[in-house]
Amino acid sequence: MATANLAARTLRDLVQLDSGQGLQTELIDLPWVGHKVRKWEPEPFRWLGVQGLYATYRAADRRERVSGAGESSRLARVADRVAGRH
Repeated sequence: MATANLAARTLRDLVQLDSGQGLQTELIDLPWVGHKVRKWEPEPFRWLGVQGLYATYRAADRRERVSGAGESSRLARVADRVAGRH
């Protein structure tokens, strides 16, 4: 409720200022008033990176299963390095 109340009061002050009936208030100076967002968020790139690491680990598991080696494959070591798990 408090957030909705603050948002409503801020919007009221902005409308009054825009119509010439109000003055500059402290609510209009809050960080979210006039906030500009980026056109393209980096989230898809993070998701692609995570999916790429999962695919690399799956490929490493397949190689290890086929080779029967008891040690990690080179793919797994590279993926560990990228993931910060070295």
